Amino acid sequence: MNTRLTILAASIFIMGAAHITFAADAPASGHPGTTDPELRYKGAPASITGEEAREVVTPKAPALTSAEFARAKQIYFERCAGCHGVLRKGATGKALTPNITLPRGTDYLKVFIGFGSPGGMPNWGTSGVLSEEEIDIMARFLQHEPPMPPEYGMAEMKASWKVKVPPEKRPKKKMNRLDLENLFSVTLRDDGKIALIDGNTKKIISTIETGYAVHISRISASGRYLYVIGRDAKIDLIDLWMEKPAVVAEIKVGMEARSVETSKFKGYEDKYAIAGTYWPPQFVIMDGDTLEPKKIVGTRGMTVDTQEYHPEPRVAAIVASHEHPEFIINVKETGKVLMADYSDINNMKITEVEAARFLHDGGWDSTHRYFMSAANASNKIAVIDAKEQKLAALVDVGKIPHPGRGANFIDPKYGPVWATGHLGDDSVALIGTDPEKHKANAWKVVRSLKGQGSGSLFLKTHPKSRNLWVDTTLNPDAAISQSVAIYDIDNLDKAPEIVNIADLAKLGEGPKRVVQPEYNKAGDEVWFSVWNGSTQESAIVVMNDKTRKLKAVIKDKRLITPTGKFNVYNTQHDVY
Repeated sequence: MNTRLTILAASIFIMGAAHITFAADAPASGHPGTTDPELRYKGAPASITGEEAREVVTPKAPALTSAEFARAKQIYFERCAGCHGVLRKGATGKALTPNITLPRGTDYLKVFIGFGSPGGMPNWGTSGVLSEEEIDIMARFLQHEPPMPPEYGMAEMKASWKVKVPPEKRPKKKMNRLDLENLFSVTLRDDGKIALIDGNTKKIISTIETGYAVHISRISASGRYLYVIGRDAKIDLIDLWMEKPAVVAEIKVGMEARSVETSKFKGYEDKYAIAGTYWPPQFVIMDGDTLEPKKIVGTRGMTVDTQEYHPEPRVAAIVASHEHPEFIINVKETGKVLMADYSDINNMKITEVEAARFLHDGGWDSTHRYFMSAANASNKIAVIDAKEQKLAALVDVGKIPHPGRGANFIDPKYGPVWATGHLGDDSVALIGTDPEKHKANAWKVVRSLKGQGSGSLFLKTHPKSRNLWVDTTLNPDAAISQSVAIYDIDNLDKAPEIVNIADLAKLGEGPKRVVQPEYNKAGDEVWFSVWNGSTQESAIVVMNDKTRKLKAVIKDKRLITPTGKFNVYNTQHDVY
């Protein structure tokens, strides 16, 4: 950075100018109030490529060559879109549209990109992530109209849709000897595959090619079909009854996505599947056994708080209601929960529940009546009553709750609770979930446990367990990101036991981040991924839940960047 920009940077900070919050999959910004786990989480790269987005030249903006436009688009989608949105209209970060950026000018924007801000924007220049040339390109790029990725509708979906094995040619009964209920679907994030692992033998049965960076696996109500969706919005339908489980249908439902689910209400088992996309902002309902797209519903609309139009409300978590033939859909930027009745998709009724921004992940309470949904940027948990089809409560929790599906257990003092960890602080919030027998505790944080640190992505327990396991995957301290905290449910005032899971795996070099506890069907084992670099050895560590001691380490050259794990039985029956 040259002297002139350094002086300008100092003057901006002294004047307390309004900050611009940038995404970050980068080193910690060093700015107060914004932790490295927050930046890593918010700045997850988009799966949209620069070539897919049409560039728009704004007459008053500084000139860019075609090569500079191409480079800037790629940097933006990789570094910034996760926080500011594909259209730069603002998401968990501020809007970066020309009406805001043009008056600031190139030098001003270069300072903020290069040095960061006290409000949390990463210091892209001084951290060495972007060069001076790239910072200059980005400062000019942000003064042009945002490049527009193409829409993705029914024609595009049907063009991508393939039925590899028609339903009539599939087995009429289970043709293998696998214990499907104790099977694990494991994401091999950077390899574009999942691994099917036998929970009894701890052996990989097979790896199956899927989309880029599979986000979740979901199981049909019958337990026969496995649905996996990648960040690139590709869905693969795997028939677990086949002699060798394989993909029987596939479809691409957009350009970026996170969520898939299947119908579970009585009489509709396996009938429909649903997927929600980040781009375009919409969801699609498909046939459950072929993935044929049937109905697309857009989610663009007004926000719950300011009642302003948002052009990019991304679809986050989706769960299947046990109370009605409905899918319950989190719409991130508007803060709305949509309850889509699939009993008649040609005349579909959608109940709109106002919650809070920005809705992300969540799961059921122990009764499967209340959907506990994290509005992470609002630091709240929205409690959705699936039976009454309305908001039951908004509960204030810690900074940036990220429960995954959460964890249900009986607190010895407060009764039934559901737990969430946090990305932005070291707390674990326990929320009372029994409005009938423990009314005074319902929809309140009855305990706040102290964890190892910020950066927790997932926590888990099991109805047969007396332990609560909490990861801290995104913490910048390797000793913390490689360890887990274990709480004694019968003695929650006691400090947690800390176990370094990565050490137990005995791997070589690499970050070795430990992520996502997942129980086996019996509830006596907890599985952890030790997530290393794509060219480094990774592993899955299996712990004995009762003794908290090592039971097994799964190593295999095919285990490339394992992350999420989904036990068939527990996922099928929403056990967590």
